[in-house]
Amino acid sequence: MEKSISRQIAEFALRLTYDELPEEVVEAVRRFVYDSVGCAYGGYRTRDVNILRDIYTGMGGKKEATLIGFGDKMPIVNATLVNSLMVRALDFNDIYWKEDPSHPSDLIPAALAVGEMVDASMDDVVVAIVLAYEFEMRLCEFAVPGVRERKWHHATLTQFVSPIVAGKLLGLTVDEMVHAIGISGCHNHTIGCPTAGKLTMMKNTVDPMAVQSGVFATLMAQKGYSGTEAVFDGKEGFMDVFGPDWDISKLTGDLGKTFKIIDCSMKAFPTEALTHTHLSAVLDVVKSHNVTYDQIAEVEVTSIARACDILFDPHKYRPESRETADHSLPYCIACALVDHEVTTQSFSDEKMTDKRIWAVIDKIKGKASDEFEKMFPAKQPSRVIITTTDGKKYESYLEYPKGDPREPMTDEDLSVKFNALSAGLLTEKQQAHVHDAVFNRKKLTCREFMNELVVRR
Repeated sequence: MEKSISRQIAEFALRLTYDELPEEVVEAVRRFVYDSVGCAYGGYRTRDVNILRDIYTGMGGKKEATLIGFGDKMPIVNATLVNSLMVRALDFNDIYWKEDPSHPSDLIPAALAVGEMVDASMDDVVVAIVLAYEFEMRLCEFAVPGVRERKWHHATLTQFVSPIVAGKLLGLTVDEMVHAIGISGCHNHTIGCPTAGKLTMMKNTVDPMAVQSGVFATLMAQKGYSGTEAVFDGKEGFMDVFGPDWDISKLTGDLGKTFKIIDCSMKAFPTEALTHTHLSAVLDVVKSHNVTYDQIAEVEVTSIARACDILFDPHKYRPESRETADHSLPYCIACALVDHEVTTQSFSDEKMTDKRIWAVIDKIKGKASDEFEKMFPAKQPSRVIITTTDGKKYESYLEYPKGDPREPMTDEDLSVKFNALSAGLLTEKQQAHVHDAVFNRKKLTCREFMNELVVRR
């Protein structure tokens, strides 16, 4: 009898060792950890993060894991949610988009929380993070078309991966990890509305909640709680309920021959991933030709159809929250036209009342292209035509954004991003200290590493 999908995954995950990882894979983990910690510092002052922190510090509990930056210690399940939301809060963390999108770094806090609790080495944490990326990204290719196209959110994928990450570090048996995947996979299916229409704080929170739930599932399984083994492939399981057209080989084929993490993208802008090529194209025009916002007659953006649907819907022309604004291509382009840059400050309360933004936003139009749709996701094409008030037209065409593995962020780019996100929290000396802890101090335990991340005034 063929093994269940969950069992195949569990056996591979528990068998994988640090020594089997190519150096380029280990280096990729360090780069994504550094990028994610920077994003967490960026989320340090956000309202949603601090609401959850207040709830959990008020609840108290066993001091098992540390909140990034804050230094508070709390149960691993609670720390996982807060830290994952910190990484996710500004929508500046990594992105992988094939049939489905996902942000694999949402799972890094699960590895850090459990790793700290069990006093794992950072080498062991690296292996768990490799597994996070491996299965999150494989799940993005598993459904054809993706679950996002079936109106479900990608947190629906993450629910299956978090137990793998946490279970690896908890030292679960194969049977226990199978149970943990089954426990988590029974109850974390997330509808697509958090990223549709008018967005709320839940846009950034549903995936961290799936990460948190998977960690709790591992604790249940470790204590002997049973879960559905055929959660993927059984009667009324994931594949049955979510419809036909699955490519199982994309999920379980050739495990260990290569590692997916090297194919994941980073973000050069704190915005929804499908905005990035368009923003790069707009900035290319306005910087090259010194076009100012008051010279704009029209901006025509040609994109894939799903980008038009997500990014140009009517709510996106009058965003009332940061969560909607960073998923609004008209708003993001308006910021690029006004400031010739798009940063975390582009979504501040002050910027969102900037009259220059609203003077230009309605001049930005979206146009869907069937040709571009066929190129996606191998490419993320954008054609931008900017017409100025004197009748001149400027055009830019790009096929993938900065941060894509084909146009990677350099080490300098990463440091600039990290330092900008942590400015005001860390001194330059402290920023350099965190960089050293990530890239050079390779014998740290996870507890020691988390202590290095605490903001010290």
